[in-house]
Amino acid sequence: MAQATAALEFRTVGPTIMGGRVADLAVVESDPRIFYVGVATGGVWKTENGGITFTHVFRDEATASVGDVTVAPSNPNVVWVGTGEPNNRQSSPWGNGVYRSTDAGRTWTHLGLEDTHHIARIQVHPRDPDVAYVAAVGHLWGPNPERGVYRTIDGGQTWERVLFVDDDTGATELVMDPGDPRTLFAATYQRRRRAWGFNGGGPGSGIHRTTDGGDTWTELTEGLPEGDKGRIGLDIYRRDGNLVFALVEADARAPGQGFGGGAGADAQNGVYRSTDRGETWEQISTTNNRPMYYSQIRVDPNDPERIYLGGANLYRSSDGGRNFTPDAAAEVHLDHHALWINPADSDHLILAGDGGVSISWDRSDNWYQLRNLPLGQFYEIGVDMRDPYHVCGGLQDNGSWCAPSNTLSNQGIRTRDWYNVGSGDGFFTVMHPTNPELMFAESQGGNLTRVHLPTGERSRIRPLPRPTAEDDNRSLRWNWDTPMLLSAHDDEVVYAGSNILFRSPDLGQSWEEVSGDLTYAIDRDTLELMGVAGGEPQMSRNDGQSNYGNLTAIAESPLDAVVLYTGSDDGRLHVTRDGGGSWTDITGNVPGLPSYTYVTRIVASRGAVGEVFAAFDGHRSADFEPYVYVSTDFGGSWTRITNGLPATSMNALAQHPRAHNLLFAGSEVGVHFSIDRGATWHDLDNGLPTVPVDDIVAHPRDNDLVVGTHGLGIWIMDDIAPLEHLSADVMASAAHLYPVRRATSYNLYTPQGWTPGIYAAPNPPAGARIRYHLGAATDSVTLTVSDGRGTVVRELDGTGDAGLNEVIWDLRLAADGADGEAMDPGPRVLPGSYTVALSAGDATMEVPVEVRLDPRTDVSRGDLIARHAAMMDSYRLSGAVSDARERMGEMREQLGQIDDRVAAAAEAPEELTKEIDAFREDLEAVQEDIGGGGGG
Repeated sequence: MAQATAALEFRTVGPTIMGGRVADLAVVESDPRIFYVGVATGGVWKTENGGITFTHVFRDEATASVGDVTVAPSNPNVVWVGTGEPNNRQSSPWGNGVYRSTDAGRTWTHLGLEDTHHIARIQVHPRDPDVAYVAAVGHLWGPNPERGVYRTIDGGQTWERVLFVDDDTGATELVMDPGDPRTLFAATYQRRRRAWGFNGGGPGSGIHRTTDGGDTWTELTEGLPEGDKGRIGLDIYRRDGNLVFALVEADARAPGQGFGGGAGADAQNGVYRSTDRGETWEQISTTNNRPMYYSQIRVDPNDPERIYLGGANLYRSSDGGRNFTPDAAAEVHLDHHALWINPADSDHLILAGDGGVSISWDRSDNWYQLRNLPLGQFYEIGVDMRDPYHVCGGLQDNGSWCAPSNTLSNQGIRTRDWYNVGSGDGFFTVMHPTNPELMFAESQGGNLTRVHLPTGERSRIRPLPRPTAEDDNRSLRWNWDTPMLLSAHDDEVVYAGSNILFRSPDLGQSWEEVSGDLTYAIDRDTLELMGVAGGEPQMSRNDGQSNYGNLTAIAESPLDAVVLYTGSDDGRLHVTRDGGGSWTDITGNVPGLPSYTYVTRIVASRGAVGEVFAAFDGHRSADFEPYVYVSTDFGGSWTRITNGLPATSMNALAQHPRAHNLLFAGSEVGVHFSIDRGATWHDLDNGLPTVPVDDIVAHPRDNDLVVGTHGLGIWIMDDIAPLEHLSADVMASAAHLYPVRRATSYNLYTPQGWTPGIYAAPNPPAGARIRYHLGAATDSVTLTVSDGRGTVVRELDGTGDAGLNEVIWDLRLAADGADGEAMDPGPRVLPGSYTVALSAGDATMEVPVEVRLDPRTDVSRGDLIARHAAMMDSYRLSGAVSDARERMGEMREQLGQIDDRVAAAAEAPEELTKEIDAFREDLEAVQEDIGGGGGG
């Protein structure tokens, strides 16, 4: 199957304008121009020029989630990566252990610790790059034993767990005394998340110290809060190992996202300082912003009075941590997870978080954001029907954005081409199919808006609950990623789901309830997390999980408007066959599906009214198996279809609009496809790095596959006709020429301006994309393009690889010079019908291709023909001129040979040299008249 799809390639379209969530930074101290960026869901990127350009160096490994990057102090070629984001979000992905590079990131070796899932920190011995310590937080969604602090003394070949508390408690921070590498401090952290909530603390959280390289550990308690604690951040002053700072979460009544301790809190949260290597501690501040998500404290390596705290804002103190102001990065995107301070220059800082990477050269007063990292974390995407079409999507913490899929510019797709259509955390973006001025966007918790694109006007259209006789103060439960859709049967009808399903007949102006509660309506305060009921005090209680028991998926049959399906976060599945008049619970019909498994996608088939596909995600219950099913009887019975899918969560599911057997799935590691309705699946990486894929759309007109990744922006695979028509017969054939999509003769332009360092994503290649399958490799492949009269207008040499091949016809005649080596390309062909004929060995076949004029061009057919005739006259003349240039080049070469012989002769006749010079002058005069310096 890999050969059959080999020529298909994904291309990124960005964006880079807003960055994306970065978990960690690692800087080469001997040359700070070199640093690594560890992305929560996008691998590792490296710059060698201070951030002007980046290379994606950790892109094809088994995971894209990075928790820590560390450069060995004694050898900058040795780089360690701990995988699995450690920031405990409901969207935090997991990793598969530790990787190491010994060639500065060019290649990587996987070193085990696969089941740690989330690694928060790696510390490497300052003189021995083979000695390292790993702080493993462990599973976020359930208990497991592979967590705590691990040590290796042989470069990761073997590991020893040297600090362990229990199966719910891992290590979330690790610092090493810069003057004594055998002394380390570790912060342990007890936490668990489930679909309904979060408990971020317990008796396992604490601070531990070793003074013998990890052989033994002592828990430090003197002066620290008693009882349960949550997440703890640590740092040690570089010039004095006695001075240690801790950022401690210790009050279950504190408002997890507040600036200080908060009213009513007992003020145990905050900054603690030790001046005796952790023997005793003193609380010096109550500042601790949303500890579950941040808990980063950094001490200036040259000034112990200057302290920074990561948070929604970047907090700074100039008095040793007693007082903080939240203004250290006021103009930088919120949510800061990593900070590096140059030990040789405290004015130089690098900051990273949900908005990517920013750099300061004046000690945090001013910042410059790097806008060349395509790290967008898309939840949902959409496409419109403009020409070229636009792609839109909602991003984690970066609103909703759109851009053209093709800018028709020679500079590609740049930051200036992206435009903002929504704020907050962005999710569904739904474009109106016939009105390009209208779209819908939403932010978290069901905040739906209708957007008028020309003016940017946004109207809030979130449905409101109607009082009932039983409850005159009803409230609704909305998912973080609220499902919505525009009806395929009536483009005025909109559906949106809270715990009930709403329908609007007028684009959101009014709403009606078309269901009752379609969830189990479980009171999450009755559910336990690590033995504590949800209603009891907990550290960072339910942070990131606003409620439980809400809809997560809605589907409408494209064949019957009254057939609707819903799925919920508590695993409930329903169908109605009368537009919402009555609903049937079909959850129990799904075999082998654990109870309460989150419903991620429902796809009502275009192939048959009763056919429906559904994907479920069990990772919120620490179940990482794929769950994809199909039903042919409206959900009355189901068959599991996961053969070939990786053992990980399935986030997205889509069906091709015409080839109903062609399915696509998005997982935590990429894109997968099936040509037999899910009976067997295959990977479709094809240039796409390892990355979580949260949404997939097959464009109904252009046949492009558009993929929304949660970590690397949006990617497009142009014209998937080879997938649409792929079959066993095609793969068994000697040769097969796929249909060629209509080609547009666009007038490309180059905007004036010089923009070195500005990120640009590629446009698709201009022209007609010709794909063909070969059963075996061959030396000779020719593609002949003929017009409607059968006149050959172009011959192209094709590649002869076994499997899928591709040739681009630029919609022009051959270049005007001999062997195609000319100064100018040939003229464009006229719009109209053409034929492409394939000749490969003994196999021949042909397909039509339609060439159309740039739709922005307003010119009559007669004027086009007249212009083309004039261009053809010029083309024929230029061909003759090119031939003449070639002949003159040969003459120049012959003159050179004559000159050599004359020079070698003892004595040359004067008349001969005069004739040679005269001929040379005549030749140069002709060359000047026709232009160019000849072909020689």
